[in-house]
Amino acid sequence: MGMKARCQCGKIQFTTPTDKPLKLWICHCTECQHQSSSAFGITATFPYFELPESASSMVGSYTRITLKGRELECLFCKECGARLLHRFRDAVPAPGEQPEFSAITSVKGGCLEDLNKEMLRSAVHIWCQEAIIDIPEGVEKWDQAPPHPNPLVN
Repeated sequence: MGMKARCQCGKIQFTTPTDKPLKLWICHCTECQHQSSSAFGITATFPYFELPESASSMVGSYTRITLKGRELECLFCKECGARLLHRFRDAVPAPGEQPEFSAITSVKGGCLEDLNKEMLRSAVHIWCQEAIIDIPEGVEKWDQAPPHPNPLVN
């Protein structure tokens, strides 16, 4: 069935390929702070998928280079500006080709209609060295990036 998701204005709607994310991340890096205009960003990783073709004219793209030199493609709604998802450009399959088994799509948490507190209790806090809020006690946390950020690859 998947999780229902949408942008703020509702013009872009989509469904994720699985009922729950493979992993939830709460990122405290300054890039996520700037992107979310908040203290942190929430990202849910899913097996790779594309947005519906019907949304293609409404989607904008911003690409930035990560600290490890990879191109991160960030998709957003052109109407309301809401960030929808991001993925590494080197994992995006060519038209007509299947994605690699390990390819993931990272959906921004605010887009997911059924994301809840129970799900977020298992979220991993990353880039905590840049946090501007207190990190809850007892959660999995990393000062920087976790050693295995892709849940499909060990």
